[in-house]
Amino acid sequence: MRVLGIETSCDETAAAVLTETGDRARPWAIASNVVASQSAIHREWGGVVPELASRQHVRDICGVVEKALSDAGVGLDELGAVAVTQGPGLVGSLLVGVSFAKALAWSRALPVIPVHHLAGHIESLTLAHGELPLPAAILVVSGGHTSLYLVPTPGAYRLIGRTRDDAAGEAYDKVARLLGLGYPGGPALDALSSRGDDRAIGFPSIRLTRADRNAPSDTSGGLLPPEVARRVDFSFSGLKTAVLRYVKDAQAHGDALPEQLVADIAASFQRVVVEALLDRTFEGARWLNARSIGIAGGVSANSRLRAEAVLRGRQCGLPVFVPPLSLSTDNAAMIAAAGLRRYRAGATTDWAFNAEASLAL
Repeated sequence: MRVLGIETSCDETAAAVLTETGDRARPWAIASNVVASQSAIHREWGGVVPELASRQHVRDICGVVEKALSDAGVGLDELGAVAVTQGPGLVGSLLVGVSFAKALAWSRALPVIPVHHLAGHIESLTLAHGELPLPAAILVVSGGHTSLYLVPTPGAYRLIGRTRDDAAGEAYDKVARLLGLGYPGGPALDALSSRGDDRAIGFPSIRLTRADRNAPSDTSGGLLPPEVARRVDFSFSGLKTAVLRYVKDAQAHGDALPEQLVADIAASFQRVVVEALLDRTFEGARWLNARSIGIAGGVSANSRLRAEAVLRGRQCGLPVFVPPLSLSTDNAAMIAAAGLRRYRAGATTDWAFNAEASLAL
């Protein structure tokens, strides 16, 4: 079966066609994967402007879908289903994709499959590498999300850790803006870090050893002891504040920061973030007897995170899987993959579903 995937959760308009292979180990193949980025539009504003994003999705979606079908060499009559991101994301952006997918599916009497955006990121690993050894500990890390999941069986996702405040990608973008690196900040900060000394500045490591004063529910759902469950949660607001204070002190006399100091700040910040992400991921994997580790989402494109994750995996004997760069950032191939997973598990079309900005997985 061929499935058309549609993704419009933030500022990329994406469409892809996926085909089933008949191979249980590598169940899907990408026939096309088209992404229209809005980075140039939002760069002027230093970040994504929701209204501009949704308007651009309306302009782009027809052309993007047409190109995805053309690249795959298939017509609408050869599709078996349409999968679309239901949430989470910017509601105006999500509505464009959901409305288009519903209209197209209804007009062709096709099933429409609503997909959780983070399920798409998780399934990007299977799309790239085939079925992972299970159970797997999967870190989903992006501009809007930093979550750790246990995947005990294909298509089952159990949350075991999450950020208490900022997502890692959000912290990257804010620190990059503070350093004058522009938007999107993550790739720029990653590139600059290669020229800096990552031990030049002793930014504080991230620690959550005490119970939160607001007594949040146990993220792990009882899968982990309470003290371990706290240790696999994330927090980046304190680190972001430490960088802000350091930069303000360094600029106390109004002078521009030396280029080398900016590179050292970027490298030192990145070291702490990557250590925090990997420490928690590998600790959660150890407690849950995971047979593999996966890292997905936009921040999985970070060069240091990818390299250190693979190195740690070799040291502890755990295979580590990361998607290729084309599947790390938001794309529709991963949405089609998650849609196929749901469809083959018996998910039925519910035409009443709507876009949900805070959809839970």
